[in-house]
Amino acid sequence: MYVPDDPPENCPACGAPYASVSRHAGGFMVNLIDNERYRRVCFHPVGTSAGAAFDCFHHTHRQAGGSVDE
Repeated sequence: MYVPDDPPENCPACGAPYASVSRHAGGFMVNLIDNERYRRVCFHPVGTSAGAAFDCFHHTHRQAGGSVDE
């Protein structure tokens, strides 16, 4: 996993604030069932010198408009 040096202020996929961002060039899995920290992960394609990758923007329950209890 790689963390971009110059992440945007808001998520480019949905426009909302986010807690963290990571870049992945290989395969990965996302499972948010019963996740206490994050409610949503948005994926945004990026081009890198090594080829295609995805930036993953991790939104907390509050940032995604919900609560942990939902």
